[in-house]
Amino acid sequence: MYNPTRSQARNFFFSAWTNYRAGSPLSDLDRVAVEIIALHPEYHALLEAPDRQVDRDYTPEQGQTNPFLHLGLHLGIAEQLATDRPSGIHAEFDRLVKKHGDQHSALHEVLECLGETMWQAQRTGMPPDTEAYLECLRRK
Repeated sequence: MYNPTRSQARNFFFSAWTNYRAGSPLSDLDRVAVEIIALHPEYHALLEAPDRQVDRDYTPEQGQTNPFLHLGLHLGIAEQLATDRPSGIHAEFDRLVKKHGDQHSALHEVLECLGETMWQAQRTGMPPDTEAYLECLRRK
């Protein structure tokens, strides 16, 4: 769960969406994933074709956003907001909701900062800098 392979992570989203559409019982985490997926109708058809998508590569050179990375970042933000970790993220999110007038736009602002923070951590080989993450949010 904490370090899934690319296929496992993608299969989680496929399974949650399939179970939701079939009216099957969902775990708490599945429900969070389905709420995120529901915000992104542009990904619905993709999630309904797991055989064609599970091994597909998404590269910046192709000019495409990786939908699984996008959904995964949303999932991470949902956990951060539920636990207010890093401390203060919920207050920043609430401020962004007020600024934009809707949660989805605010979530995408947070997503940009989280993506930047994770990219920097990968680039430097260091843990994510939570203060830089929060500072990014404050600048939004």
